[in-house]
Amino acid sequence: MSDAFADFGHTEQAAARRAEKVRALASYCWERALGSADLQTMTDAARRRLARAADVHPPSSWETWGLVCDALDDKDAWAKRNPAHPAATRSHALGRAQWVESQTLPPPGPAKPVRGDDVPLFGDDGDR
Repeated sequence: MSDAFADFGHTEQAAARRAEKVRALASYCWERALGSADLQTMTDAARRRLARAADVHPPSSWETWGLVCDALDDKDAWAKRNPAHPAATRSHALGRAQWVESQTLPPPGPAKPVRGDDVPLFGDDGDR
């Protein structure tokens, strides 16, 4: 193996791929109102699920997550300076609870209603 391939993690190609991954992860987190402190307190498993939800192969090191945290901090600072800019708003801010409170993904598909005795199963007519 040549020296050129001995440390692929620090080549220009790896840096470009890492930057692309950082942008995708930071964008996904920003839209869901997740900040750097949230990422730092998540478990490794939760961060892997987060990356997969963002359609990104989960980073294998904290180095990439650290860059995501830096990008989120920069975006937060920018948004505070430019609150009227459309890019300063978060379109999926309610998604934050999925990650911060439970640190798990919601079940796939629509949520199933919980049936109680006082809740009609088929509609308002109470026909069961």
